[in-house]
Amino acid sequence: MARITIDLDAELVVEVMGLAGIGSPQDAVEAVVRDYIARGHRTETRTEFKDRNLREIDAKPQEPQG
Repeated sequence: MARITIDLDAELVVEVMGLAGIGSPQDAVEAVVRDYIARGHRTETRTEFKDRNLREIDAKPQEPQG
């Protein structure tokens, strides 16, 4: 797996380490990135399900109104 190096504000990393209970700065940043990705996947799943239901409702023939 490829690796990259980035500069981060030390206070941010220390805060993540404290909140997550992780002792390694690298592990803390990886945990945040993995959580962000997982949250994005969950959001995609929820919105896809909702969109699919809305399409099914729109596809049904509408009864005349009025």
